[in-house]
Amino acid sequence: MNRVNPIHIAILLIVVLGFFMMKLSSAKDELVEVKELYQETLQLSTQLKGLAQVYSSKNEAKKSLQKILKHPILNAVDIKKKVTKSSMTISSPSLNKKALNLLMGKLLNGSYNIYSFKIKRLSSDKASFKMEIKW
Repeated sequence: MNRVNPIHIAILLIVVLGFFMMKLSSAKDELVEVKELYQETLQLSTQLKGLAQVYSSKNEAKKSLQKILKHPILNAVDIKKKVTKSSMTISSPSLNKKALNLLMGKLLNGSYNIYSFKIKRLSSDKASFKMEIKW
């Protein structure tokens, strides 16, 4: 009666082996999830790095805005600009349709951080606007 039955040892080993197999399976599933999350995070960080490079260049934003405002069509109209340390405000009390289309096309297709934008239609071919661009 003092001896341990070999069948009990075998059953115990099978139960322990089954328990470890279940734990290993769940660990594999967690590893797959973590790898997927890592790939998503890596992709997001790459995108954010690219956006930071585009939007963080203050001098390039200033230069390109100056270049846009020196366009011959925009030179002919009254556009007021106010430059501060962290932003530029562009406004015009009366702007024709052609100049407005040109300006909006250049600004909205560029990589500028537009903080505020107000536009008001004055007539069928005139509008007033005010825009603040931050950097």
